[in-house]
Amino acid sequence: MQLYSPWVLLLFLVLPVMAFMCLRKKSTAAIKFPSLMDMKNCLISWRIRFRPLLLIGRLICIGLLIVALARPRKPTVLSEISTEGVAIEVVADRSGSMQTEMDYYGQKLNRLEVVKKVLSDFIGGNKKELAGRNNDLVGLVTFARYADTICPLVLSHNVLLEFLNNTELVRLRSEDGTAIGDAIALAAARLKKCEDELQQRKAQLIQTGEKNLAEQNDSFKIKSKVIILLTDGVNNAGQRDPLQAAELARDWGIKIYTIGIGSAQAYTTIQTPLGTYKMPTGQNLDERLLKAIAEKTGAFYGRADSAKTLEKIVERIDELEKTEVKSIQYTQYAELFSPWTLAALLILASEMLARCTIFRKIP
Repeated sequence: MQLYSPWVLLLFLVLPVMAFMCLRKKSTAAIKFPSLMDMKNCLISWRIRFRPLLLIGRLICIGLLIVALARPRKPTVLSEISTEGVAIEVVADRSGSMQTEMDYYGQKLNRLEVVKKVLSDFIGGNKKELAGRNNDLVGLVTFARYADTICPLVLSHNVLLEFLNNTELVRLRSEDGTAIGDAIALAAARLKKCEDELQQRKAQLIQTGEKNLAEQNDSFKIKSKVIILLTDGVNNAGQRDPLQAAELARDWGIKIYTIGIGSAQAYTTIQTPLGTYKMPTGQNLDERLLKAIAEKTGAFYGRADSAKTLEKIVERIDELEKTEVKSIQYTQYAELFSPWTLAALLILASEMLARCTIFRKIP
């Protein structure tokens, strides 16, 4: 609560003076008696004892009116936010090789599960190094032999995180494979289409004469377009060449951050009728291709041998792709003097009623 005229509170200094003058005043209504000896032995009535409450009530009434004159009010802040965000397509490999186990802070999870946990922290935040991408458009593309759009580019990430958590390894052998080129081309097309749709929507609003709506629609601008590619394999499926897809993305102004997941000491746990066995898996990661894709689009390649190194790479991307949020604040005020005035009137009415009834004096 704020006061529009706080200097009015200086009138409170008058209240002690008023109280002193009223208590000091001795000339009250009286009746003359020849002797007061008998009166002195009489008990003092409770009406006499509580009569100072009338003065206290009158002072409280004046105090409340002084606060009302100071105009208490409650500010309401209205914010208009203009965001220059990043459009991010997360492209995750879900081929059979991603079932290779990986250490995640003492837990043995497959690579896909680790990727899902790290990406969830990147998108939603982990209250530590990653604040989340709350002001960015984020979409999800997964791939094995075929690339699929799991979630379109959205600003509300609850649904996106739900789709990410439900992503599973490919089950059918006929769908297994690693189509890196097709996945890049699909993600790049999604980003290009999103940018074109924003521009077309603004142009249509301007043509229909709704310039104000066009300006509101332009409150979100795509600052940069980014693909984050995570894979542990070699391109062995699909119709598009990965480098050609990367050139297409570069022509559309899209950067591709590539992350290679793999370790020479990797293994897969296999359940057999005779027990559980750990089978070593050879490293099958085309780092040369991933480096070339990243360099062609002006980004970088990172090698993730563990969950910790994967988090470091994602944190580096988070630092490079910052979102600028510009906020303009307007303040409106709601006047709150009415309750103070009403309370003062109620106390004054109660004091006058008590003075004329319970605390009435004669003559």
